[in-house]
Amino acid sequence: MMVDEYLDEREQAEQLKQWFKENWLWLVAGVGLGLGGLYGWQGWNAHLDRRSQEAGALFSSMLDAFDRNDRAAGTDLAGRISDEYGTTAYADQTLLVLARVHAEAGELGEAAARLRQVMETSEDAELALVARLRLARVQSAQGEQDAALATLRGAQAPSVDPRIAELEGDLLAAKGEVVAAREAYERAIAEASGAAAAGLVDADYVQLKLDALASGAAPPAAASGS
Repeated sequence: MMVDEYLDEREQAEQLKQWFKENWLWLVAGVGLGLGGLYGWQGWNAHLDRRSQEAGALFSSMLDAFDRNDRAAGTDLAGRISDEYGTTAYADQTLLVLARVHAEAGELGEAAARLRQVMETSEDAELALVARLRLARVQSAQGEQDAALATLRGAQAPSVDPRIAELEGDLLAAKGEVVAAREAYERAIAEASGAAAAGLVDADYVQLKLDALASGAAPPAAASGS
């Protein structure tokens, strides 16, 4: 399951529900075989399915609350997901949502803490990567360009190298390292031309950033994925 950094949380939730629907049997098969007997296996399957549905319902309600700008209700629902369904995939998704809420409120330290938690503890490599890229953006917004670059360069994800290169260019440009920023943008454009990387970055937009560097102007702001 590939989680796109630029999907919003509601789209990610729908992807997650579909993935569970398609893969739940394989998730529980190993555990179920050890429980012994068809009855126990079916009961365990039903338990996991019920918990997933309950967590998904709370997640949707949380998103609705934040959409209504009811932060108190959204935060309360987020706490319930973390406390009661912390072993489900929705727990990490919830932290990503909370990070976005904090970032939009200018609470960058809180946003960074949530993102770092997902980056360091998530068992889902794709969600951990999403958190890493967003954390680098938050650190940049905090003026911590060196920390942002260190965070970004810790990514090991060839499948999204163009996106990483573009963000690296943004961070280097913010530091005033024009030559290195230009190289990163050029790498993003070159890597984005491959079929496997299609759609990961907007090559024309990255070219605008390159042109801005050449003219001595500040490059356009990067599209935010947080």
